[in-house]
This record gives sequence, structure tokens and C-alpha cells, in this order.
Amino acid sequence: MTAGITLTDTANGTTTAEHELAALQREHGRPLFALLLRLSDGDRQRAEDLVQETLVRAWQHPEALRADDFDSVRPWLLTVARRLAIDARRARQARPAEVGDAVLENARVCGDHAERAAAALDVREAVKTLTPEHREVLVLVYFQGASVAEAAAALGIPPGTVKSRAYYALRAMRRVLPGYAADLR
Repeated sequence: MTAGITLTDTANGTTTAEHELAALQREHGRPLFALLLRLSDGDRQRAEDLVQETLVRAWQHPEALRADDFDSVRPWLLTVARRLAIDARRARQARPAEVGDAVLENARVCGDHAERAAAALDVREAVKTLTPEHREVLVLVYFQGASVAEAAAALGIPPGTVKSRAYYALRAMRRVLPGYAADLR
């Protein structure tokens, strides 16, 4: 590559530097892309952007591409490409993760305080409709966070009985609170 020469070709309006850059792309583009595709975890768009940035660096530093300094410019291009990929990865890791539209569409919408208070009142009323045995198991396991073994020990009943009472209590709650059925599964 001839350093610093930018003669304009009057026939098609391109410069000698542009021809040399196109030749670099043709000769070294595929190996650069292959390397950058691996370094960007298979992200083709990012790899293409990094190939382009590597060639821009070559255009900005024609002195580094002089043929008399070394046999091939490929090692220089691969080194620049690898460093650009490392810099891009570090920059992505330094930024918080981007949130796409798909994530926002699937995000659960939380109700305001009034809705939560109304739901809590509905659940209280539903718990009052349970038998005392079902209610005490439900309160211990779901509201106080006790394990099945802890609830069985506290109530003096077998763990299997705790499980069945919890199952039937939730089933009864689903019948009383049909609008909350998805939350109780």
C-alpha cells in the first residue's frame, strides 16, 4: 500500500487510497471476519462492524502497512482486529445490560398500593372460609415460610398430612378467588 498518496481518478471519482483499501478488504477481509466472528461470540453484525473499524484504522495509519517493513500486512490487521474486539467486549461489560422490547412486553405489571391492599383483603376473607386444620397448615407453610417438616413438627401431624392439607387448602382458595388462580399455582 502506498502511504499518503491520494490521487483522484477522474474517470470514476475514486482515490488511490480507496483502491488500496478495497484491495485490503478483498485480500484480508475473510480471515479478519472469521477471527472477529469467533471473538464476538458469533454475532455477525458486531464482527462486520469490527472488520470495518479495522480497515478504517488501516486507512488512518498507512505507514503501518508499508510493504518494505514486513512481508504481509495480515499480522498487523489481525492484531488491530483482536484489540478492537477486546475493547468492544470490555466496553459492553462496563455498561449496564440493554433491555429489549421483548423483555418489556413480558414483564409483569405490578399494581399500585391500593390494588395490593384490596388483594390482601380478598385473601384474608378467603382464608377465613377454610377449615381450621387447613388454615393453620396454610398459614405455617405459605405465610410464615415453614417447611413441611417444620409444620408437621409444630402441629404434631405427619408430613404427608401437611402436604395434603396444603393442597386442599390451595384448591379451596382457588375456588373462592377465581381471579387470583394464576397467582396461587
